[in-house]
Amino acid sequence: MPHPRIALAQIDTRVGDVDANAQTVLDWSRTAAQAGAHLVVFPEMTLTGYPIEDLALRASFRRGAEAALQRTATALADEGLGDLAVLVGTVGEKLVTPVHEPGAPEGPRRPTNQAVLLQHGTVQVRYDKHHLPNYGVFDEYRIFASGDDVCVIDVLGRRVGVVICEDIWQDGGPVSQMDENEVSLLVVLNASPYEEGKGYQRVELAARRAHEVEAPVAYVNLVGAQDDLVFDGGSFVIATDGTVLARAPQFVENLLVWDLLGDDDAPARGSVAPPLAPDEEVYRALVTGLRGYVTKNGFTSVVFGMSGGIDSALVAAISADAIGGENVVGVSMPSVYSSEHSKDDAADLAKRIGADYRVQPISPMVDAFENELSLDGLAAENLQARVRGVILMALSNSEGHLVLAPGNKTELAVGYSTIYGDAVGGFAPIKDIDKSRVWALARWRNDAARDGVFGPDELPPIPESSITKPPSAELRPGQVDQDSLPPYELLDEVLDAYVENAEGRAELLARGFDPAVVDKVLALVDRAEWKRRQYPPGTKVTALAFGRDRRLPITTRWREP
Repeated sequence: MPHPRIALAQIDTRVGDVDANAQTVLDWSRTAAQAGAHLVVFPEMTLTGYPIEDLALRASFRRGAEAALQRTATALADEGLGDLAVLVGTVGEKLVTPVHEPGAPEGPRRPTNQAVLLQHGTVQVRYDKHHLPNYGVFDEYRIFASGDDVCVIDVLGRRVGVVICEDIWQDGGPVSQMDENEVSLLVVLNASPYEEGKGYQRVELAARRAHEVEAPVAYVNLVGAQDDLVFDGGSFVIATDGTVLARAPQFVENLLVWDLLGDDDAPARGSVAPPLAPDEEVYRALVTGLRGYVTKNGFTSVVFGMSGGIDSALVAAISADAIGGENVVGVSMPSVYSSEHSKDDAADLAKRIGADYRVQPISPMVDAFENELSLDGLAAENLQARVRGVILMALSNSEGHLVLAPGNKTELAVGYSTIYGDAVGGFAPIKDIDKSRVWALARWRNDAARDGVFGPDELPPIPESSITKPPSAELRPGQVDQDSLPPYELLDEVLDAYVENAEGRAELLARGFDPAVVDKVLALVDRAEWKRRQYPPGTKVTALAFGRDRRLPITTRWREP
């Protein structure tokens, strides 16, 4: 008898596009069959995309997903793939209140996060996710009903356990019962969002579960982007001793094929993609996040202010890598305070990436406002940013570009952005990247160009002077960021402790930070919550991004003692 061949289909899906997702399942199942697979496993919520949030609560959406599921089962058989076991994720539903009396009205139905086995043209098995995460970006406990059954399927006479994502992160539950069912393999369907360092956590956890069930674990993960979330793929198979037997590359669709040998055989090894270095991993996450947001929302181009500074330069490089430099519109909007070197750097950057570069001076527009309003100080500075925002939105409305906000996490934390000005836009690619990391990623991208990572003979996309010059908003004569902020290296360290790790003033002082710096930074962060609520969505790459991860009231009298 042949050994079961397992295929992990690491694919990109689109939320709500059940017909296209079903076609993707059919296409990759065909490829898996051609590779000799007996079982192909797709990610969590394959047919619906993930996360579907409150779409799950709509009965019409659940009916649409179920119809797509049934069509997929039929289509697989019609194409001669009926013998192939196909595990897909979708939204199911269950009766929450059982009906005990004949003729009694049916109780309410709740959606479930479901894995379904398709084979021989029909639905063979359904399994509802047990553990529903309710932390960080997850809100599944509010949406779904949990399952309570254990799922074990037969593949060429071998018993294969099936669970979904969070089911392996929590002790107990279905995994704890797998050893009782004597499984030869545990497969896990996942839509696990990316954050830096999480890949190692997944591998360590899967190794622990493999040891518990005394069988290899095959972990398949979604790839692509949905709103502010990025899914990095990185699917893998791990042995009971923690050895990675096969691994797919990150941030690309991939079919990972692996053979489940007999219990007395040494574990088979498949292709093992090398892990990415930290800066490359984060950079590719940002590219994936922007590409997904642009394409899945029907845009073909982006526009933003190309100032010559480091933030817009990094956003430009990410944009060019995501959708092609020819689809990037960079607008230089100089004021009377704009330096010549900034204008030169912006033009140089646009040339390096092949962007559509435009120059629109703002002085006449600013003068028109100031002649009517007699503004000075901060109001005059913010006016310049808001005029630029108006220009970008006008180009978006007239030409159909997506406006990008180029602000970074450090600026967002301390409120150094102008609402309706540089904060304007539909997406913020580096929203979750602090200023210190912005420089690191810019240097990495230039080094990658020199090393041929993105192709031979590529010119480093970011002008060196954009990286080395002191950062400035250039809203008044001689202005630099450090006029009103601590050095960025120190500022980011304080912000990491206060925002990421929720340390209070006392803890920060105990670590030796200057009280004046601590008090200034905490005051800036606390009073900027209203701005952060209005900032565009942006790619999440850290464990705690502004948005779903950090939910604080805007109106509060609490201040750190």
